[in-house]
Amino acid sequence: MKTQPSPSANTNAQTSTMTEKLSVAEKIGFGAGDMALNVVISSMMLIITFYYTDIFGLSPIDMGILFFTVKVVGAISDLVMGQITDRYTFLQGRYRPWLLWLAIPYAVSVFFVFTTPDWGYDAKLIWAYSTYIMMTLITSGVGIPYISLPSALTSDPKEKLSANGYRLFLAKIGAFMVAIVVPVVAGMWEDKALGYQIAMAIMSGVGAVMFLFCYFKTTERVTHVVEHQPLWMQFLQLLKNDQWLILVAVCITGTIGYVIRGSVAIYYAKYYLGGDDALVSAFLSTGVAAAILAMVASTWITKVYCKINLFRYTQLVVAALSVAIYLFVGRDDVVLAFVLYFLLSFVVDLHAPVFWSIISETIDYGQVKNGKRVSGFAYGGISVGQKAGMGIAGLMVGWLLTYFQYVPNQEQSDFSLMGIALMLSIIPGFFHALMGLLMFWYRINDGYYAGLKNEMRAKGYIAEH
Repeated sequence: MKTQPSPSANTNAQTSTMTEKLSVAEKIGFGAGDMALNVVISSMMLIITFYYTDIFGLSPIDMGILFFTVKVVGAISDLVMGQITDRYTFLQGRYRPWLLWLAIPYAVSVFFVFTTPDWGYDAKLIWAYSTYIMMTLITSGVGIPYISLPSALTSDPKEKLSANGYRLFLAKIGAFMVAIVVPVVAGMWEDKALGYQIAMAIMSGVGAVMFLFCYFKTTERVTHVVEHQPLWMQFLQLLKNDQWLILVAVCITGTIGYVIRGSVAIYYAKYYLGGDDALVSAFLSTGVAAAILAMVASTWITKVYCKINLFRYTQLVVAALSVAIYLFVGRDDVVLAFVLYFLLSFVVDLHAPVFWSIISETIDYGQVKNGKRVSGFAYGGISVGQKAGMGIAGLMVGWLLTYFQYVPNQEQSDFSLMGIALMLSIIPGFFHALMGLLMFWYRINDGYYAGLKNEMRAKGYIAEH
């Protein structure tokens, strides 16, 4: 298959003569890609921390250092992949081919991460680093093209927002499957390590199929012809883009909150609420089910309410709900814990379709402001922000579990239980409050963006056909 460097004569966006309105089938196909990615993302947020401490056998502090190190590697690989997608196009498009080529390697890499060898501690630690890094590199290879794909599907902001609504709805379906399948299947086996391996083999197989479905159901209509610039020049261009920088900061702070709360949810259900495998699965599933409903609700709310205001105020409400969970939920208040966790999980994800749809708008903003378009590095930079948040959160989770004297697979002390409760509620709530406050500096609402598109047409940045 022949590759061709993208032309560098200008920075115009060329749109084919086919309609930019996406069919429902294509939106579902696009969303299937994020369902596949959520085999990893949801496992990293809901399962991997507990798996490494209670099943694989790592100490919390070693686990935290592992998470941080791997996310540094992942940040670098995201940037590299962003450059590759900027430079090369293929017969099938700029982004879609990667979904086809890496679907099977992606599934295999996930399977190996959740394989527990019967080795000594040091050898197992080396295995954990090796397999986690390999999975991270392959996830960059498929993830960066995928999150860049909306800019090639359509240039219509409402269609992109709608497509991202489908995407995030199906992503949460993937997360829901992880939350249900993994604890239940793992609990069916006396050998928990084998149970987790089998459960994740099922999930990684689903992920591979979903990537292939995404490849075959989507079409790249819009081609942004990117002027090749040295990496340092692209970095300087992005530093001038104040709205993109706000999204990076939002991504980092929000991801820290997400990952801390998601990582400790299984500990909270098992130890704080005293639940068995069924209750753990139900608790995780409750959070994901609420997030699925949030994807639907967000799509409807943003038709009548400013999407940026929705982003801002929901995160402040999350902070308030987080405080309520800590203050009012005792160890015997299982029903109240489920109710408040459902509400929190619903509100926290109302902003998600908005966030992923406005990244391309900040790229357009930067092109108008600075005269140069930085696309692959911009998407890669957002992914780096996400990796940074996950790395910081992973390190914090490891340190906090150690500080609160958590001991795997035994009854926890009152001090440990207090720490687990704080890690589910107030600690992540602080980061969501910060996330909401940062969005008050973001100004590209629908009206602003309409004017921005007119300016892009006037400057010849968008070629109408």
